[in-house]
Order: sequence, then structure tokens, then C-alpha cells
Amino acid sequence: MKAAVLHAKNDIRLEEVEVPALKPHEILVRVKATGICGSDLPRVMGDAAHHYPIILGHEFSGLVESVGSGVTKVKAGERIAGVPLVPCQKCQDCLNGHYSQCPFYSFIGSRVNGSWADYVVIPEQNALPLGDDISFEEAALVEPSAVALHGLNLIPFQGGEHVAILGGGNIGLLTLQWAKILGARSVTVFDINEEKLETARQLGADYTINSSRPDNQWKQITEGRGFGVVMETAGAEATMRMSIQIAANKANVCFIGTPIRDLSFPHKLFEQLNRKELTLKGSWMSYSAPYPGNEWGMTLDHIRSGKLNLKDVVHYRFPLHEINQAFDLYRQPGSVKGKILLLND
Repeated sequence: MKAAVLHAKNDIRLEEVEVPALKPHEILVRVKATGICGSDLPRVMGDAAHHYPIILGHEFSGLVESVGSGVTKVKAGERIAGVPLVPCQKCQDCLNGHYSQCPFYSFIGSRVNGSWADYVVIPEQNALPLGDDISFEEAALVEPSAVALHGLNLIPFQGGEHVAILGGGNIGLLTLQWAKILGARSVTVFDINEEKLETARQLGADYTINSSRPDNQWKQITEGRGFGVVMETAGAEATMRMSIQIAANKANVCFIGTPIRDLSFPHKLFEQLNRKELTLKGSWMSYSAPYPGNEWGMTLDHIRSGKLNLKDVVHYRFPLHEINQAFDLYRQPGSVKGKILLLND
């Protein structure tokens, strides 16, 4: 099969490799669509890969090609979305339904080979049936949608509040949509890129603010109170600082974005956590009990209902063999305005 194999930093090679063999509990999936996640960027363009060589890719959908001898719930020919986390299902965290905190987990597309290939092998439990009414492209975005919803669930989000979303990337745009679906009073998206802000408006943002041009518009939106819910999705020091600045007293602040460098907070700013009595929540991945969680099922339901728009989150599509051209875009600051999908025939 063809696979995009990462051999070293900035060294992706399209190669012919063996189709992986199946264990009894596994299935072979013919990949139809797979995404490039923000977490893949430091693996490819930095030193964050766990080992080399590795086939990355953990946001994917496809057709079940064949199944192992012990598989009972999935059949060849089924259309599925892939669930990348492989928890041990035996430790105390897993028994409590906290699969993202499993200390013994594996992960398709970072710990083991993933979906930047013609085929990927996954455990039976990691196949999410789609039916015939969800496209493969939409299904490849179920995982990032579940990440966005998981953060709101953790707060927990109850609607009725002014919501700020810091970062207009893929997770930010999906968090925007979920906040609207779940009853936000208003949603304001902050970003420094005007094209991302335009996409946010198209997807339902009530307000957008270019955070490179500081003003007090956010105070006008919230009548001087600040935002009752702040969702940080960029993982940048500037947006993490801003999260505290624009939060209302007693607000819920959630950090979904993952920083890739050290952070520094002035003590006067950090003091606002105390003075405002903020609730600061970290969010990691997208899972809850029963595995993989309601985040995944709700995403499928809301795609089918038409309330969740995943199609307009996709801005670029490349065939798998042009994966290096896709990464060339990431090397040009500001060139990537949305999700990049890699497609197989």
C-alpha cells in the first residue's frame, strides 16, 4: 500500500509498505479521508514524534476492508469513522471512564501507525459506524468536533452566557458551533487573521474581534462584565493571558489549546485568577463513558440534523501523494485558514 512515512524532521516520504496484518480483535480500514491536525505540525516540522519511522494521522474515515477472527460487531464493507485513542480499559482511570488519563494508552497515528496511508489497522472498539448519510469528509472531522464538545462538557457548559473563543482555527470554529447549539447568549471569536474571522461569521459567530488591534469592543458586548465562559483553543501565550483578562468574575475558563513552548504570566495577571475567583479547567482529547463518549455520538447526530457544519471548516484538499505540498502551506505563515484533508480514491 501507499503510505506517507515520517522518517525525520521535515522528512515525509511516500512509500510502498506492507499492508498490516490483523490481530483477532482488529479491523483493516481502507482510508477515504484523513486530516492534518495541529498536533501533527510539531511532529513533522519539529521534534515531537515519538519515534521514527512512523505513519501519522489520527482524524480519519473509511471502509472496513476485512476483520480479525475475533471481531463480532463490525462487518466488512461498513463505513466508519476512526477513534484514535486506545485505552487499556483496565486501570483505575479507565474503570472510572477517564480514558484520556489512562497512563497505559496507545494512540493511532502517534504511538502506532495511523491513517496517512491507503489502509490503517484499528481495534474493533475504535470503529464508529456512520451509516450512509454522513460523507467521508465530514466523518474525518468527527474527532476534532468531539475535542471541542469535550471542553464545553467539562466546564460544564449550561448555556445562557456570553462566550469568548480565543483562536479561530479548526477547534475554535467547532467550539463556536457547539456553543451556539448548546444555547450560548452570544459567541465572540478572537483571532488575528481576518479570513478566519470571516469564516467564523459564516459559521454563526455573533461577534468577531481582531485581537491584533486591541480595543474595548468586548466590554461593550458584555456590558462591561466580561465573558462568563472563555474557551482558549490556540495554545498560545497571548491568548492564554487574554483568557484571564476578558473573563468575568466567577467565569469558567477552559484551556483546550496545547502550548508548544514555555509560558510566562505576570503575577498581577495571574492574581486575577484569585480576585475574580475563576474556575480554570484543562481539557485533554475527547472521551467520556461509555467509550468513546457522548461527544462522538452527539457529533454524528448533529451532522445528520444539519445543525453542525463540518463542510465549511475544510479549506484545502490534497490527494495523499501530495502531502508534502500540504505541509509547504504550513511553512508559509498565515496560508492555512482551515482544515486540510488528505483524500484517497
